[in-house]
Amino acid sequence: MKFSGTQSYVATEDLMVAVNACATLRRPLLVKGEPGTGKTVLAQEVAQAFNKPLIEWHIKSTTKAAQGLYEYDAVARLRDSQLGDERVKDIRNYIKRGKLWDAFTMDEAPILLIDEIDKADIEFPNDLLLELDRMEFHVYETGETVKAQHRPIVFITSNNEKELPDAFLRRCFFHYIKFPDRETMQAIVDVHFPKIQKTLVREALNVFYEIREVPGLKKKPSTSELLDWLKLLMNEDMPLEILKSRDPNKLIPPLHGALLKNEQDVMLFERLAFMHRREGGA
Repeated sequence: MKFSGTQSYVATEDLMVAVNACATLRRPLLVKGEPGTGKTVLAQEVAQAFNKPLIEWHIKSTTKAAQGLYEYDAVARLRDSQLGDERVKDIRNYIKRGKLWDAFTMDEAPILLIDEIDKADIEFPNDLLLELDRMEFHVYETGETVKAQHRPIVFITSNNEKELPDAFLRRCFFHYIKFPDRETMQAIVDVHFPKIQKTLVREALNVFYEIREVPGLKKKPSTSELLDWLKLLMNEDMPLEILKSRDPNKLIPPLHGALLKNEQDVMLFERLAFMHRREGGA
């Protein structure tokens, strides 16, 4: 199996190399990059390309590593015992399988996505070291050992909110998704909007990359936000003259809510427009 992108996902050469290396080595692929550059979608697209089942584990700040293995509901068992429920005789009735357990017991090797691992506690990656390395874990309540029938292809995403432990990094194949250059972005747009006007895309990309280069911008617009903006521009049938305009009074692009996602960045553009007007009147 070789990954070369899909009809809906444009993969660069270095990303294809990383995915195929991960599939060959069966080591987790740690994917970093700006939010909105397609890290999460990558696992979904690889599952589609390889025709493999996909198991997604989306990490939150409260997620514990043990939840990926299993959870034992002792409270429910105690309650049922007080009510005389026959289920209490089998402790397995109170064990909830986690995403890793599901992945380890599938009839074929699945794609396992551990999404945004850096949201969890700093010890979270360390707590999964042995399980991801050996592809097995022990269930203390039942005394059984769960081993992977088929070693899954593991994708782990991170937004770089926290540094990951060295011991964890050593066990991963690493790839950083660079922000798409203009040529790659054009290809991405063509995939999502094959019938879009080329002139509209050219002018929109001019505005988009200019915005990303503005000094002091708190959150640069991402690929997904560009696609949303283009969809709105097409829906509103926006005249090209508005995008081409470099009028200081119109520095903030039309429908900017798709690109600028906080008040600080909107205020930054308003200040820049004010400064341009003052300079023009000087």
